[in-house]
Amino acid sequence: IDIATMAGSEYTSVYSVKDFYRNKSIFITGATGCVGKVLVEKLLRSCPDIKNIYLLMRPKKGQNVQERLQELLNEPLFEKLRRDSPGELTKIIPVAGDITEPELGISIDDQNTLIRSVSIVFHSAATVKFDEALKISVTINMLGTKRLVQLCNRMHNVEAFIHVSTAYCNCDRTDVVEEIYSVEPEPDQVIALTEWMDDKMFKELTPNLIASRPNTYTFTKALTERMLQQERGSLPVAIVRPSIVLSSYKEPVAGWVGNRNGPTGFIIAAGKGFLRTMLCDENNVVDLVPVDIVINLMICAAWRIATQRTDTIPIYNCCTGQQNPITWKRFIDLSISTYCRLHPMDNVLWYPNVRCHSSARINKLCVTLQHTLPAYIVDTFARLKCSQPIMVRLQTKLSKATKSFDYFRTKQWNFRDDNVRRLDEQLSPEDRETFTFDVKQIDWPSYLEHYILGIRQFLLKESPDTLPAARSRITKLYWLRKTVQLVVLIIVLCVLLALLYFVLRISRLIV
Repeated sequence: IDIATMAGSEYTSVYSVKDFYRNKSIFITGATGCVGKVLVEKLLRSCPDIKNIYLLMRPKKGQNVQERLQELLNEPLFEKLRRDSPGELTKIIPVAGDITEPELGISIDDQNTLIRSVSIVFHSAATVKFDEALKISVTINMLGTKRLVQLCNRMHNVEAFIHVSTAYCNCDRTDVVEEIYSVEPEPDQVIALTEWMDDKMFKELTPNLIASRPNTYTFTKALTERMLQQERGSLPVAIVRPSIVLSSYKEPVAGWVGNRNGPTGFIIAAGKGFLRTMLCDENNVVDLVPVDIVINLMICAAWRIATQRTDTIPIYNCCTGQQNPITWKRFIDLSISTYCRLHPMDNVLWYPNVRCHSSARINKLCVTLQHTLPAYIVDTFARLKCSQPIMVRLQTKLSKATKSFDYFRTKQWNFRDDNVRRLDEQLSPEDRETFTFDVKQIDWPSYLEHYILGIRQFLLKESPDTLPAARSRITKLYWLRKTVQLVVLIIVLCVLLALLYFVLRISRLIV
């Protein structure tokens, strides 16, 4: 039933976003991931009349789903809810299951509960590893989604199914609009291959299958969108495509960051002094988006598809490049050259400083001189002191991680976000305030300062009390760096003078 009307350029509904979620039960996959955690916290805090939230959770060795849930709720992310509204946390119900298993590994009793109760589904479970084996990526990203759709089509009251994709699933195109593109081969063909090919054969076939895409992640995400289009039936589906997800902008606390994926890993390596050079076109736009912006858009997208169903699947490119762009140069200057020095991490090895090189050859030379050679020197001294040599191993891992991201640092995309802007216009002023996803509001210097502080606090577990000592150490490293630069300059000048003297002596002999 269409319960919405169009009024001028604004969309009006009998429900506000908050009212829409009243007495609704929600099913979430990927709730232990960065996006899932923030989604659960935001729903409970901003939609207090929600009935229940069911979380699909995989039992781990020595830990059942109840124990995993308690571990989740003890995280700093939920501190505000634990303090102000502890009763809301009792609405969370864990459901034992596994996205890689038939019927999601959910028991018949739990399936029946979900079928009777759930109105809204958020699907964020996925493997985000760029170098994941294609067979595993297909199983998790594609088959897992297909099984979830089959379950949702049995639900009595489902009103919205929100699938979290990625803006880079169509990275083989430079201009990406909010639509589902055709993919070759088709999803059912790829799934069929996984059923009869062994792992070795599938691995050998992978480069031909993913073709112009850089990794299995973007390939399977594109296939999943296409599969949803083919198999959703009458399910009301919307797809949210975030770009590069970073720390929270405001909620529940500015700077919260839940993993080391993407640029965060490189920021840590650079902040600690391990990363000195990087292949990157610094003039390109790096499309970053705060995690709470993504969550707010997901919540509003569910409201939108439920209150005005469409024959097509609405796509929302959740990005900043069109409305509030930031270049790689500015991102690195603010994050590393400014805030990693102002709020340094503990036990920094070398003064934070990263140079970007658009030439792969020059960057390779710099890697040898600034990463590989110093690593071997440090490990040699470690062996002489009978200590454990670790620098070469760390640099090898860092090199592998940076190479997997080279593709995204040397290219640029235009992610069109017309549907996102339109949805924002259709919100009431109150909903726009509560569920803001207007990326024009982001002040990059302030945001990135909280990002660096969040990395220290939430990922590295470094107390603010350690900042004075860390700043003292960074000051010493600064002067050590200047001393080394001066020594190197003197050595170079001496070599040049020696060469000049040698040339002059030779010329005199010739004359």
